[in-house]
Amino acid sequence: MKNLKFILITFILTSCGTKVHYDYEKSTDFNHYKTYNYFDGMETGLSELDTKRLMRSMDAKLETMGLTRSDHPDFFIDIQSQEIQSRNNSNVGVGLGGGGGNVGGGISVGLPIGGHKSTRELVIEFVDDSKTGMFWQAISESSYSPNDTPEKREERFHKVVEKIFSTYPPKSE
Repeated sequence: MKNLKFILITFILTSCGTKVHYDYEKSTDFNHYKTYNYFDGMETGLSELDTKRLMRSMDAKLETMGLTRSDHPDFFIDIQSQEIQSRNNSNVGVGLGGGGGNVGGGISVGLPIGGHKSTRELVIEFVDDSKTGMFWQAISESSYSPNDTPEKREERFHKVVEKIFSTYPPKSE
């Protein structure tokens, strides 16, 4: 029974994963970039505390990748996000009909299954103002709960950052 619960919990957690889409300037030499910093006055779309959580997670990940935060960086990072709410419009229809006596009827009932689903779209852009402008972009979409505890929020940002940077730098073809 414990194994069944573990499998079920694992399935639920992994099925609500993060989707990430990437784009980059094909001519970019990613080995050239060693230092970074964030744009001043970014409008991230996150609370100040969530912005700090995200930046801490990014700093830790980028450091493991050999990149260093600097006051005179090779490139800047811009962060934007927005919360997206989608409604679940599930409906169930029931129909009744008759045959030879020309009797018929119909019933249609809308039953909302589930509820509103909140997701967060997060856009991270790497920009080299001295050369090519934006040279790398990641757009992620993941589940989001505005009522999460600070610990859960930090954990969620850590997972999203791991997923976003799992294929950085892009492999040259």
